Amino acid sequence: MVPGVAEDLLEDGHEVLVEAGAGETAGFDDDAYREAGCDVLDDRAAVFDRADVIFEVEALGAIEDGDAEVYREGQTVIGLLGPYEVDDDVLETLAERQVSAFALELIPRISRAQSMDALSSMANLAGYKATVLAASELDKLVPMQMTAAGTVQPADVFVIGAGVAGLQAITTADRLGASVRAYDIRPEAAEEIESVGADFVELDVHADDAADEEGHAQEMDEEFYRKQRAQLGEEVAEADVVITTAAIPGGPAPRLVTEEAVAAMDHGSVIVDLAADGGGNCDVTEADERVEYEGVTVFGPTNLPSTLPRTASDLYANNLRNLFDLLVEEGDLAIDTDDEIVDATLLTHDGTVRAPHEDDGETDGDDETDAGEGATDADEANGDGTADENGDGTADENGDDTDDAADRGDDAETNGDTQDSPTDGGNDA
Repeated sequence: MVPGVAEDLLEDGHEVLVEAGAGETAGFDDDAYREAGCDVLDDRAAVFDRADVIFEVEALGAIEDGDAEVYREGQTVIGLLGPYEVDDDVLETLAERQVSAFALELIPRISRAQSMDALSSMANLAGYKATVLAASELDKLVPMQMTAAGTVQPADVFVIGAGVAGLQAITTADRLGASVRAYDIRPEAAEEIESVGADFVELDVHADDAADEEGHAQEMDEEFYRKQRAQLGEEVAEADVVITTAAIPGGPAPRLVTEEAVAAMDHGSVIVDLAADGGGNCDVTEADERVEYEGVTVFGPTNLPSTLPRTASDLYANNLRNLFDLLVEEGDLAIDTDDEIVDATLLTHDGTVRAPHEDDGETDGDDETDAGEGATDADEANGDGTADENGDGTADENGDDTDDAADRGDDAETNGDTQDSPTDGGNDA
């Protein structure tokens, strides 16, 4: 929650309770919330005790030891709840307590839901920051320059995955003046890739069912990935910067960049693996670590949105507020399970475990770990990125702000997502 969105909720007649210190790491002190009209409470337990609706960044399956016991009878919780990782007994506890739990990772990919799509919001930020990170670490200039001392050729940037995070990475690299190439398992992504400034790389490996009904990439068999890795290795070797965003919702990220491909890159090159939260797209990636391999620097960030805490908090707070507005009628909660968005995101309600993601086996949300991007963007999967896009943002990106959202998720200009630090309950507002 950010003060500006809190004011909107207050104007609508709601009471807004905020945990003391929740917004500090995003640049919002307690006085800013008080001036907006919020009631700032001393501790987290007080918020849970009094609130009818809890806004969280990450909770339940999205964090270690997610606790269902904190929710009281009849409460509603909205946030990045890690639906693919949440235990059955946790869902049962929520159902027994008549808790209505909405997982933002499951927001469907429809135009009416775009303003609620936290994974896309966070994936957007992750894609931008991945390019900026790579540019700051690269040992050469990114744009082409013609100087008195000679001509500087532009850096070659190769992006794998064209979900929200990937498209934003392309857009940012193009704006910086790089020569950009990109690949996506979905052939139909070529038009989107070219529209934001990159050349589409077409491999001599094809799949008839590369995309699901919504147009997102989906998991392929190992033989497909083996051929894909071999051909991607040639493209990777020519790049100065590689940004990978391919992730599978609820599953391990596909390995696309081999050790041999990394070793073939020039000394001083950089890889940013946005699928690190799901194990990584690169063989040498280590989550939240900087690895030096054969002269190449490999980053495996799991929560890049948290490094942009103010923007991440603004976007995530708006995502929450927009979904909440859908649930309110004349000032009162009116949860309509016939609504497509409600039906897709509601894990438990009215004493029943619904778990819609288990029924159809797919996520509508996007990819960190964009994602998370169906099956091809870390922005969507994680979760960014996750969520998670990943650690410390505010409002809960870092376990304490009430604004960032699991930074992981999509659209070259959408929303994005950041997740609270994995160790902080994902602070609530």
